[in-house]
Amino acid sequence: MSNINILWVDDEIDILKPHILFLEKKGYTVSTCNNGADAIDMCDENNYDIIFLDENMPGLSGLETLVKIKSKRPNIPVVMITKSEEEYIMDDAIGNKIADYLIKPVNPHQILLSLKKNLDHSRLISEKTTSNYQQEFRKIAMDLAMVNSYSEWIDIYKKLVYWELELENISDSGMIEILESQKQEANTLFFKFIKKNYADWIYNDDHEPILSNTLFKNVILPEVKKSKGTLLVIIDNLRYDQFYILEQTITKYYKKEEEISYFSILPTATQYARNAIFSGLMPLEMEQKHPNYWKNDTDEGGKNLHEEDFLRAQLNRLRENLKLAYYKITNLKSGKQLADNFNSIKENDLTVIVYNFVDMLSHAKTEMEVIKELASDDKAYRSLSNSWFKNSPLLEIIQKAQNLGLKLIITTDHGTINTKTPSKVIGDKNISSNLRYKTGRSLSYEDKEVFAVKNPKEIGLPSISINSSFIFAKEDLFFAYPNNFNHFVKYYKNTYQHGGISLEEMIIPCAIFVPK
Repeated sequence: MSNINILWVDDEIDILKPHILFLEKKGYTVSTCNNGADAIDMCDENNYDIIFLDENMPGLSGLETLVKIKSKRPNIPVVMITKSEEEYIMDDAIGNKIADYLIKPVNPHQILLSLKKNLDHSRLISEKTTSNYQQEFRKIAMDLAMVNSYSEWIDIYKKLVYWELELENISDSGMIEILESQKQEANTLFFKFIKKNYADWIYNDDHEPILSNTLFKNVILPEVKKSKGTLLVIIDNLRYDQFYILEQTITKYYKKEEEISYFSILPTATQYARNAIFSGLMPLEMEQKHPNYWKNDTDEGGKNLHEEDFLRAQLNRLRENLKLAYYKITNLKSGKQLADNFNSIKENDLTVIVYNFVDMLSHAKTEMEVIKELASDDKAYRSLSNSWFKNSPLLEIIQKAQNLGLKLIITTDHGTINTKTPSKVIGDKNISSNLRYKTGRSLSYEDKEVFAVKNPKEIGLPSISINSSFIFAKEDLFFAYPNNFNHFVKYYKNTYQHGGISLEEMIIPCAIFVPK
């Protein structure tokens, strides 16, 4: 990309400085001028790979400049940019073989999209997929500029996931780069949205989205009560893109009846989010009502050892008398044992299975070089998850559930994000260890890079000590200590983490299936 030379011609070129800096940051070389005559002279003296040409300029117009440039350099792609949508201008420009046509105001991502489309000749791309994404790209960009509710954020994220899965089938890294850029922009805006609105969701039953602590009561329990038997599968650490890949196999046996998107509570970590699902409580309430079950970050012992106890306590509180079985699968052996004996659960009202493979996969990517190779990016991570699922006892269990006529509910506790950018943090020796959130006293951090909560009670979280606070990382950041910083960053960069604020971690699926 560093060899790509661009000429940008516009009589208001100074206004376009941010666009030019954006392209230079991406590795392009950009030359500029503010009139057609200079543009023609510059084309005589230099070999440009592409020209962005303003149509409406004093002196030589864009169309006149285009004709003169094409007479000398017929093969150079020219992208016409204009405020006017008059048909004759478009006809003239197209007749003179422009490469692309953009209507002002343009944003940097549109320019990048046009560059990829015109200069990346090596790609083998489905014309329909490209065309559809180009149309959707502008709509998503407009939606991002106006999004103002949690339901709109769900819609935007699911669109981005859809296009991520569509584009992975084409060998065009340029298109993926465009999408990644749009996802980054979305996560930047989503962080601001969560920072502004999250605290209001916690204690406002009327307007909040479905959260971890309300999922069972509001979504799962009504489905259980209207069925003869239900299998609830919670796959730890499952993102929306992974869910859609797994769903392709599930729908061979089950028909999807409904899909609900809900929000993981903060921190988007198992001990908080999954315990909230089972207890129907926020972590602060768990600590108050069930001190014998709840453990804070710095407490000794396992943090997820009482999920069945939390669930039974919630059912008692709701005065529901269900015949319940609970299983946690953390290895192949226990998965096979449950699959072999699955018919024994057919009399249950509700059978709950917590399946931990995807979480183990994300941790293994951090710790094992071979997994780092196999799951080097999101596409490979999805592929590895799919390969596991197709050969797992869980699929056999789902097949047996279909044969028993059980309703199937599949959900997760939180998602995960590939962390790429370190953020320095300092705290006392009792600071929590998670890389996407920290809790403790005397935390020192970069204000702009975190959502800081001085009073954890405001968002339903317990305090591990007096004056302890929480901070949550934004976008793809991960916390690193100044001591041994470079070694730490090298070890954890490009690993899958959770606990912070991103679309991938917070917006997650709960899907209801009926047997085919």
